[in-house]
This record gives sequence, C-alpha cells and structure tokens, in this order.
Amino acid sequence: MPPSPVSGLAAGQAAANKQVLRFEESLDSMGTTFTVVAYGTDRFRLQAIVESSLEEAKRLEEMLSNYRPESEWSRMNRSAVSGPVQVSKELFDLLAACLRYSESSEGAFDISVGPLMKAWGFFKGSGRFPHRAEIKGVMARVGYRHIELDSSARTVRFRRPGMELDPGGIGKGYAVDRMADILRKGGITSGLITAGSSSIYAIGVPPTEPRGWHVAIRHPKDASRTVQDIYLKDESMGTSGNYEKFFRAKGRLYSHIMDPRTGYPAQGMLSVSVIAPKAIDSEAWTKPYYINGRRWASAHQLEGSRVYLCEDRSEPSCAWLQ
Repeated sequence: MPPSPVSGLAAGQAAANKQVLRFEESLDSMGTTFTVVAYGTDRFRLQAIVESSLEEAKRLEEMLSNYRPESEWSRMNRSAVSGPVQVSKELFDLLAACLRYSESSEGAFDISVGPLMKAWGFFKGSGRFPHRAEIKGVMARVGYRHIELDSSARTVRFRRPGMELDPGGIGKGYAVDRMADILRKGGITSGLITAGSSSIYAIGVPPTEPRGWHVAIRHPKDASRTVQDIYLKDESMGTSGNYEKFFRAKGRLYSHIMDPRTGYPAQGMLSVSVIAPKAIDSEAWTKPYYINGRRWASAHQLEGSRVYLCEDRSEPSCAWLQ
C-alpha cells in the first residue's frame, strides 16, 4: 500500500531537518599532527569513520617509521645490507613507487638519503655542518640505483654497506591518501585531512564554501603572512619549505631538504607547493621542484598538477609555475 501524502511529506521534512554536523579529531603520528575534519548528519557514524582514518595513520607509522626499531621499515634497513629481505606487498609497492619518483626526477627524489640526514644532524636534531670528508664518505652509501627490488620474490636488497632508507619524503603523503580512501568508503563527501602543513587532502567542499576547502601558503620568511590563498576540492596539496628544519652556519641557512646527488642541502628555493590528485604525488614532487629549480620544474611538471614556487631572493619571489 503506497504511503499517504501526509506521511510522505513528514518524511521529507524530517530529512530536510537533519542537521549537518562537523566532527574533528587529531592524532600525533610520523613526527607531525594528523587532523581530520568531516561533515555529516550522524555524529556517531562521523566519529567512527574519522577515528578509523586516524587509526590508519597510526598503523602506517608502525610500519614506516625509521625511529621505531620494531617497524617493518627499520627491520628492512637493518637486514637488507646483508642480503635480500622479503617485505609486505604494501611496503614493496611503496618502495617501487619511490624508485619511479627517483627515475622521473633524475635522482632529486631519493629515499636513500638516510645517511646524509644523519650526517647533517637532521635525523633527530636541528642540524649541524659536517666536515667535507664526512660528506664524501657518506655519499658512498647514498643512491637509489643501489636499491635492488625483486618483484617475483618481493624482496629488497641494498648493494652498498651502510645504506639506510628514509621515508620522510613520502610517508605522510601515502598516509593521507590511505586515510582519504577510508573516509570516502565510509560515506564522507565533505572532509579535510592535514598532516601538519606539509600534506593536505580535501574531499568535496565544506557546507558553506562552494569553492572548496580554503588553505593558505605561508610566506616562507614570515609565518604570520600569506602569499597565496587556495581552495581545494577532491585534490591534495604538498608543501616543502626551508623553514621546516634548518640551521645557520657561515652566514647561510641550511635546510633539511637535501640534494642526494651532491650531499648538500639544496639552495635557491624557499618553498614549493604542489597541488595534485594524490597526496603521495604532491608530497614527493615538492622535493625535485625545490632542488632542481623553476626551469627544470617547467619542463617536468606533473600532468594534472599546479605548482607554486617561492625562490630565494632579497625579497622572496613567489608565483605559479607557468
């Protein structure tokens, strides 16, 4: 028997009266703070989905951290110098993606920078200036071409003793993408994931802003100023800047963004932001653009991306890549 017009009207009014709720929660993981904001009409469902996405960040830290001795990444670093080490399919696929980024970036992106990060004091500290001989010795243990992947056996082997991989340039972007998948599968159509200021992903738009989720690119020399306002919709933004970790020596600023081909921190750029469909791409590509500069970036711009660069001049020169 079909519903009466009165009952149908009442059902429509009930649906219209459902209040759109905002839920936000944060978690410290991977050396930063992950924050998820999501909108929906069921608070309990919102909370459950958001918490599931944050649990994913926690799971990935347990797998990828090079600070945790028991993580899969740390076990691989300890053992792959002695021979092939079998790893999970998830880790193997991520390593394979990293090597593709290295090839595409002509070696500017390289997860084998672990020994360099330690030599320059950026592994757990704020930095130090190593002796030139120390850098030369460390460079013998750096280079993505010394990482051997066997897809049939799903193994990893390091061809040089003392090699150590660093997930810092890729882990947060990978985690943000995985979290976005969980939110979407849970029915979230309006949400924002941030991993500090370095990796962001926007799902849909917020209820009151049809242009998208507002994010600001900060002035690289003044955190209180903004150089560009952006509205994200179903896309990510990754940012790398020399203000994240740095020290000063001999009148110059040296940041944690290392050129793995020279053994020295990259110079000439202040910050790079990349907007792309996937957070793993936007995070990974900020490093080659930062290291190689505007001209190289113009010739190698990732398809479907937008790039905003701030070059190091007396007054920062910030503009979209044309």
